[in-house]
Amino acid sequence: MTGTLFLCATPIGNLEDITLRVLRTLKEVDLIAAEDTRNSIRLLNHFEIKTKLTSYHEYNKIEKAAVLVEKMKQGINVALITDAGTPGISDPGEELVRQCLDAGITVTSLPGACACITALTMSGQPTRRFAFEAFLPYDKKEREEILNELKNETRTIILYEAPHHLKKTLIEALLMKLLLSMKRMNLGENMFLFLRERAGRKLSRKRRKNGWNCLWRNIWPDTLIREWTEKKP
Repeated sequence: MTGTLFLCATPIGNLEDITLRVLRTLKEVDLIAAEDTRNSIRLLNHFEIKTKLTSYHEYNKIEKAAVLVEKMKQGINVALITDAGTPGISDPGEELVRQCLDAGITVTSLPGACACITALTMSGQPTRRFAFEAFLPYDKKEREEILNELKNETRTIILYEAPHHLKKTLIEALLMKLLLSMKRMNLGENMFLFLRERAGRKLSRKRRKNGWNCLWRNIWPDTLIREWTEKKP
């Protein structure tokens, strides 16, 4: 009898956001595959979970997925967790799920915290239709192609970005006239919602209520703001 892959959502800020089902599953499975074992061990220790950990991340996802699939073929049950949120959303879990399904292994998802949905529901923007692009590619040409495609997007757009790359990404979006196109849509003042995880596993939410001017002034000095915002298209 083959094992099962359990996709277990973990908290994105508040440890109380983990579900009872996920806690039980993490204790009952034979093995937990974690994106960063150093980060995940703190979560497991907090809930007194002693299940064996193994590393599964972006740089070993293809080879390690094959190893995990073989273990599940032998009857081992595996839980997959990411650093925070739901596995398989813009992370290596996608590859493991694909290989499991190709091998006929059962995959089940345990619902829980998901950063993109959390951001969407508290954004104040339309939620019936939205476009999720996750992290933009590192390749400059690919990034430009995606930003160019988004210029005509009318749905709410969700992007992931690391804090230290935020300035660069916004400049690129402005140069591609994506932000200017979004501004002309008159979507209102609550255009931008930043969610970030701070030390201590607390979620910080900051809404830019004053629209465009507030966005620029909180990221760049006034001289740079004028340079970019006053430049004619």
